[in-house]
Amino acid sequence: GKTTAIRQFSGEYLPDGGTIHFKGQNITHLPMHKRAHLGMARSFQVSSIFLTFTAEDNVAMAIQAHDGHSFRFWKPARTDQSLRNPARKVLEKVGLLHRADIAAENLSHGEQRQLELAMALATKPSLLVLDEPMAGMGLEDSRQMLTLLKSLKGQVTILMVEHDMDAVFKLADRITVLVYGQAIATDTPEIIQNDPDVKAAYLGEEKTCSM
Repeated sequence: GKTTAIRQFSGEYLPDGGTIHFKGQNITHLPMHKRAHLGMARSFQVSSIFLTFTAEDNVAMAIQAHDGHSFRFWKPARTDQSLRNPARKVLEKVGLLHRADIAAENLSHGEQRQLELAMALATKPSLLVLDEPMAGMGLEDSRQMLTLLKSLKGQVTILMVEHDMDAVFKLADRITVLVYGQAIATDTPEIIQNDPDVKAAYLGEEKTCSM
């Protein structure tokens, strides 16, 4: 139910009932691109990048798409400093500036997730929706992503779905726990950690659902 919720927030799925509001506006039936222009950016559970393009090209394309430019003129745009300079600034922010000229397919899995985050940040969102940003990462890559996400707190609102409970408790100000599509608790990390239903479902005291 967690990824389904993310897909409804971003406009990929329409809900069967209820409404979705963002910035005081009912966006329930608003298409994805219009939600993006309102300030919502999303990363995916599986990396969604252009593998044959460089890291810098990927971020520049995100800027170009958000600003409404045509992709027919992509080759000249590769030398357009109005795209290149902001792209390099975002890459620096996520720790990938030194990999700017590397094709995305030659980046490590962790670097590809960082690049996807850079592409989302390039659209200057007010809400960043992350679907399992730690998925498939090793210990060191997870630590780097955790540090990066911590650095974004206070700059952009983050809504994150994540199974890495250690990361969740280190990052979140407020947690909602879903089990089989139902919200069983919403509160601060401290209270969630001591909630008996959450302990039974997710924290290992009783194995009542799979992770």
